[in-house]
Formats: sequence, C-alpha cells, structure tokens
Amino acid sequence: MPIHRTLPRLIRDPFGALQAIAEEADGEVVRLELGWFRPYLVTNPDHVQHVLRDNVDNYVRDGQGLFWRPIRRLLGEGILADGPVWEASRRNLQPLFSAKHVESLVDSMADMIAAAVDDLDRYAREGTPIDAGAEMSRIVHLTVIKVFFRDRITVEQAERMVPALDTIATSIAFRLLLPFVPNAVPLPGDRAFRRAVRTIDEIVFPIVRECRRDPGDGDDIVATLCRARGADGQPLTEQQVRDDVVTMFGAATETTGVLLTWLWPVLQAHPEVAGRLYAEVDQVVGSDRVRREHLAGLGYTRMVLDELLRLYPSGWLFPRTAVAGDVIGGVRLRPRATVLISPFLTQRLDAHWADPLEFRPDRFEPGVSGHVHRYAYFPFGGGPHQCIGKHVFLVEAQLIVAAMLSRFRPRLASQAMPGPQVAASLRPASEVRMTLLPVQRTLAA
Repeated sequence: MPIHRTLPRLIRDPFGALQAIAEEADGEVVRLELGWFRPYLVTNPDHVQHVLRDNVDNYVRDGQGLFWRPIRRLLGEGILADGPVWEASRRNLQPLFSAKHVESLVDSMADMIAAAVDDLDRYAREGTPIDAGAEMSRIVHLTVIKVFFRDRITVEQAERMVPALDTIATSIAFRLLLPFVPNAVPLPGDRAFRRAVRTIDEIVFPIVRECRRDPGDGDDIVATLCRARGADGQPLTEQQVRDDVVTMFGAATETTGVLLTWLWPVLQAHPEVAGRLYAEVDQVVGSDRVRREHLAGLGYTRMVLDELLRLYPSGWLFPRTAVAGDVIGGVRLRPRATVLISPFLTQRLDAHWADPLEFRPDRFEPGVSGHVHRYAYFPFGGGPHQCIGKHVFLVEAQLIVAAMLSRFRPRLASQAMPGPQVAASLRPASEVRMTLLPVQRTLAA
C-alpha cells in the first residue's frame, strides 16, 4: 500500500482506514508504505497463528521497537516484555490468576461488585445521568484493589491512579500513529504522559518500599512480587516490582472497565439483544444480590460479552518485531521487520464471520462457533503470551453485568453509537452518559 493511499486515510480515520485496507487485502500480507517505516499488516488467522504461536520465538515484543517504545516508558520490563524477564514475571504471577485461585475469590468479587453497584442507587433515585466509563472503572478498581491487592492500594490512591492511567492510554495516541518519530521530538500528549507517570510513581513506589521491608505471606500481587525472584535468581528490584504492579493494576482495571463501557450503547442499538439479556438476569438473579451460584445460569450474558470482545477488543493492536527473516503467506520479511496484528481487524473479516459488523451474540452459542479458526478470534492474544487475566475478566464482567441489570435499566443520553478512539486500549471516542432507571418488580415476582 503506497504512502499516498495509506497515510492520508490513517490520519483522517485510523480505524476506518485499517479496516478498509484489511478488507482490500483479503487475507494477504500488506506492507504499509509510510516513508522509511514499512510495517507489515497481518490479518489472516493462519498468519496470525504463525506469528503468535507456531513461530513465536521469532516475533518479540521489542522494548526498543517503535510501537512498544511509549508503553515501555510507563511499564518498563516485566510481564509485557519478552525472553527471560517475561518468563520470570509470568511464572511469579501465574498462580494468582489460575482458574483454581480465581474460583476461590469469586465470593469476594461478588460482594465487592454488589456493594459498588449499591452506590449507584442515589443516581437512579435522583435521575442524575452518570458517565458510564467512569462508573464501570470505579466498580472494577474497587473490586481489584480489594481482591487482588488486599487494600495495599487504598481507594483514594486508586482514584488518583485510574485517571492517570486513562491519561496515559489516550496521550500516547500520536506516538502510536507516528511511531517513527524519535522521543526527542515533542508530540501532543507528551507532557500529559510525563505528569501521569509521575503521579503513578508517587503512589506506587512507597507501597512497594513498605512491602519489601516486610512482604509477609499474603497472596496479593504486591506481596507476591516482593517475595519473587527474577530471571537472574535474585530478588526483584524495587523498579521491577513497581513495573509489574503498575502493569497488573492497569490491565486488571482497563480491560473490563473499557469493554463494559461499550456494552451500554450496544444494548441501546440492539433492543432484541437487550431484551433477552434483561430476561436472563431477571430470571437468574432477580432481586437477589449477585452471587457465585448465579454464574452457571448466565449463559446468554457470557455470549454477549464474547461478541462484545469480538467487535471491541480492549487490546486492539499487537505489534511484533521479527528477530530473523521469515516468510508469511509468500511474503519475505527481513530481520527487524515490524509486524502488526490486530484482533479488531481479524475479528471483523468477511472471510471468517458472517455479517461481521453486526452484533450477534448467537455466534457464541455453545457448539455453534466451533468451526471458526482459533485465530479468527483472539481478544486475549494467543500462544504463550495469552493474557493471564482472561479467566478473571470473564468472571468479573459477568458479575458486574448481572449486578447492574438486576437493579437498573440504562437509558442513554445519545442515540448514536460512538466510534473508537486511537489509544492504547480500544475505548469510545465520546463520553457515554446514561440515566439508570430502577427495575420495577411486582410483589408476585
């Protein structure tokens, strides 16, 4: 794709341009000509599998690579790195996110979510509109700091960290769109990025220092990292603990909060989906507080979330750097070539999904989606780098949706479906404001 066809479109409408390019390519590998920067866009599920699983050792998350550079400025080396450092971080954190451990936390998660949703009652009674993104984030971070950080991060500290992380996610937009611009050249958002990083460091470093003095035997994320050993067999440094704490706090709050912000305009745009979802929650949860026992009955809720992840994956772009030369789909890549993989694009391809832009949760009805290529749907990544928080997300998101809809019905201020915003995560470009209407139940019900 020559520069005169790619760059103007990417500047005007990045997501629309990338979708159009992916559809034009029809599964072929595309080299995007952007001056001297020439990344390869890979969308075919077979090719995605080659990069993320079959030849994974050749495709790394290069901290010096153009796309990873702004992320590395915040998160350093650790669970988002590669090689021995990543292996050590994943080994240290994996036990906290195993299905067995998450299962032991479900009751605590349900209690925290129910209490956080209780706080919305006053807005519903007064008819006061809320910012859906802010409230979803609040519910998620209250749950995360209680369940995974055991209150080492206070509510007040979390309320400073979350806006700082939001600022970082949006302020690096120009760095993502113009990755070839050196850090020494200022771009819009750089100053806000630095301020936000300072805010996070002011909060996290003292927490880490205190825990390192006496980590105890707790199973929270901070204590686990303070007792852990790095790739060299030595205790993690203060900086290493800080990097993984920030990464895990950001990932644990960002993915769920951002994805659930998309849910409300989607339900308004698809009343038939909303009606079926409301009916399931009414039948399974009713007027109860959401509990672990309800999860088994929330099958359609899970299908809605799966379809939401298909169209609006929080992690929308996975850049990789080729260590050695390779051939993908007949295209020869040189060493150090940048490869761009995007669930947002692959999960919307006509070749693999019928009516791909339609929101249809029935695609994920048990037994129906088995024919879909494993890498036609990969919102949590794939191969050894698949997100370790996948199981946490699926449990937490179902509990939040059930808790919200057992109490309220959303009515949005705008009828328009928001478009996506270029940021580190796939978030709505405009604020989602809605009024919560209390669910009315008869005494007989």
